[in-house]
Amino acid sequence: MPDQLNEISGIEYYAKDTSVFAISDATGSLYKIFLKRKLAIQKWKFGKNNDYEDLQLVDSLFYVLASSGDITRIKFYSADSLQAETFKFPAEGKNEFESMFYDETTNSLNMICKNCEGDKKKSITIWAFNIMDGSYKISSLAIDISAIAKDLGLEKIKFKPSATAINPVTNELFILSSVNKALIIVDQNGQVKEAYPLNPSLYKQPEGIAFTPNGDLLISNESHKTGSANILVLKRETSGDGMYKFKKFK
Repeated sequence: MPDQLNEISGIEYYAKDTSVFAISDATGSLYKIFLKRKLAIQKWKFGKNNDYEDLQLVDSLFYVLASSGDITRIKFYSADSLQAETFKFPAEGKNEFESMFYDETTNSLNMICKNCEGDKKKSITIWAFNIMDGSYKISSLAIDISAIAKDLGLEKIKFKPSATAINPVTNELFILSSVNKALIIVDQNGQVKEAYPLNPSLYKQPEGIAFTPNGDLLISNESHKTGSANILVLKRETSGDGMYKFKKFK
């Protein structure tokens, strides 16, 4: 990635032209990355500089999550005209978010806490944002942290989610953690199915995750201390054990 995307965070695959929409966690800009056009990039300013963490595209509307829990909705009227509206997170106290995913059954964006006052030692709280009326509430869905520690071979873990996406082939929830260098696979009921450690030499600072319609997995990494930010593409096998293969765009 070019320098302007050194802090690439949330990403969203756009199947119509095989591009990737992205945000940086330091600027209020939406980027469009054309992977097959020598990484040509378009850019739109939607808000003030802030700590933006994740991105979702629902129908024709973009939703950007700030670490505070605020969500900004972006609507395009033309290629160079957009409107942005921000919905303030209602809960007081210390609350930090970096990841969200869309649940079409409830028409809500689910935000997984990275560090929230309401979290318990053995589970992670999830908040739901209703895209129809802009309201927030605590979701009934929760994730068991002890199961993650067990699968990673640890006695305990302070799990810090940094990005999430639903696999369109299996409907499983993939949760990425940059701090823990781990990828967690969860079912629709919040039960942990698998937990995989990530090689830090390959995943320098994984902050974004997305899927193509056929199940290929994209993970973005910030530049971290050296080198450039990147997007890794893990190809889904259509036969055999279903394992992913790596392909790297520099």
